[in-house]
Amino acid sequence: MKKLALFLVLTMLVGIVGASAMADTQMTVAWWGNQTRNERTQAALDLYAEQNAGMTFDVQMNAWADYWAALATASAGGSLPDVIQMDYQYLSQYVQNNLLVDLTPYVTDGTLDIAQVNEGITGAGSIDGGLYAICLGVNAPSLLYNKTLLDANGITVKDNMTMDEFIALSKEIFEKTGYKTNIGYGTDMVFDYMLRGLGHSLFTDGKVSATQEDAEYYFGLYEQGIKEGWHVGSEIFAEVTIGSVEQDPMIYGSDPANMSWCAFFWSNQMTAMQAAAPEGMEIGVTTWPSADPIKSNYLKPSQFFSVSAQGQNQAEAVKVVNFFLNSTECNDILLAERGIPAAANVAAAVAPKLDEINQKVVAYINDVVTPNCSAVPNADPAGATELFAYIDELREQLCYGAITAQEAAAAFVEEAASIIK
Repeated sequence: MKKLALFLVLTMLVGIVGASAMADTQMTVAWWGNQTRNERTQAALDLYAEQNAGMTFDVQMNAWADYWAALATASAGGSLPDVIQMDYQYLSQYVQNNLLVDLTPYVTDGTLDIAQVNEGITGAGSIDGGLYAICLGVNAPSLLYNKTLLDANGITVKDNMTMDEFIALSKEIFEKTGYKTNIGYGTDMVFDYMLRGLGHSLFTDGKVSATQEDAEYYFGLYEQGIKEGWHVGSEIFAEVTIGSVEQDPMIYGSDPANMSWCAFFWSNQMTAMQAAAPEGMEIGVTTWPSADPIKSNYLKPSQFFSVSAQGQNQAEAVKVVNFFLNSTECNDILLAERGIPAAANVAAAVAPKLDEINQKVVAYINDVVTPNCSAVPNADPAGATELFAYIDELREQLCYGAITAQEAAAAFVEEAASIIK
């Protein structure tokens, strides 16, 4: 009898230990974003945990700049999150540093299903034959603007504006309303976008290809706007988080002299921008201006999910990625906040459930960008983040009046090649 009792006790202990082990399966998921994204992503992970007994999540949420700084620290310590929200700009760098898992074997064994994703979109996450990132949504460069302000002043905005038309519009708005313009201050891809319209590019074959003349054109836009008074100054960004939706000068502030009528963002950010806007402000959407908008514009994977090579639960992490890609239930929660779902069947299922803002985004992608764009540029080479940081420094000095556009361009050309090796 004592042996039977001991056996039962040991059996119970084994069961408890086993249950504890299962409950201890924890995944760390990291992303950058805004409050809307934070809430929806957390809700999607909660659903996954409900459907997968014993799974728990530790989440890490940051604004854009803080996010990449945190990942750099984590990678140096060998503690990258299991699932990482990845951006096209950083993908090459992380692959070259062997920080990401090649997902190809998981596609082969069926753990990761990419059958419903366009090959071109899948290819955007591939480098040297390996698949390192899964697209979560499709978006496009988008000029968001204060439609309420412009409508009240009888000002209209056209799609596919040339740069000359955009400058003329900015001057008109400044003269009539006092609101200034923000030409993507801190938005890294604006430089290359402008150059594409001239038939050039910032990078070619992994090297810097922008010339002194190219750089003068780009920096000259800010110089002209500052001198003529219609562009916001660097001082308004001194105490805010650059790139933050909630602190963007289009919606943050009370004095037109320190505010912008527009913001250079991405189409998937329109939801968060509208949510953060003051009551009564309707936000419109159009294309970024360019000397040739069709050459410049493109459809882009909005964000990716990648699996860390430093993680201890790589197979489980892939399942989480597959859930975000292929689960209609998951995307009923996300509701295209990261862009139109990459899986065609999921996009079709979710589309009727989208709110008015996302219906506008879908129409913008389908009707404005898709018929009038070119191929997405190649992923930025390793070192691009350092170069963009240097460009930010030069632009800040320029807007403060410390250097001229010509001097900024000369400094860029002098340093660029050594930064991108």
